[in-house]
Amino acid sequence: MRSDTTVAIGLAIGGAFGLAGTFVASAPLRETLWAIDGVALVVATALLTMKYQRLGNDCVAAGFLTFLAGESLLLAGNAAGLEASVPSYVGGISLWAAALVLISVANTFALWIRLTGLIAAILFVVTVAMVLWGAPLLPTSAPLPAAGYPFLVLTFAGWIWTLVRPTQ
Repeated sequence: MRSDTTVAIGLAIGGAFGLAGTFVASAPLRETLWAIDGVALVVATALLTMKYQRLGNDCVAAGFLTFLAGESLLLAGNAAGLEASVPSYVGGISLWAAALVLISVANTFALWIRLTGLIAAILFVVTVAMVLWGAPLLPTSAPLPAAGYPFLVLTFAGWIWTLVRPTQ
């Protein structure tokens, strides 16, 4: 139970600070918000990996482990600034997309949570493809990749809801 609370707090911090970082103009503030976001999400997804592995749900556990790897790449590139972070950003959101697919294809979470995860994954894959084909996108660019972030945060909200709702 204590680890579920830690996960819920980590996901909430990750979602809130990640979104906030996307919309601030100050580079030092953005990097600080994203550093906090990244650490919170790494801790939360590490605990979720362990939880679902213990439950025998290997696909979901692998998804959370993959998300952790992607978030670690994002965290590593964060201090380099927006332009210099693009290579680690593309690698990170590629892993986010793979993770969201792994987590969403299993029938573990409610359908709405799985759909928001899949929509985020699709938007991140399109972003990756655009960057790889030469589009000058940054982590803060709109409409992509920014359109994927609200779906990712909704997915986090669903994971939190799953953790904290009373069991039937």
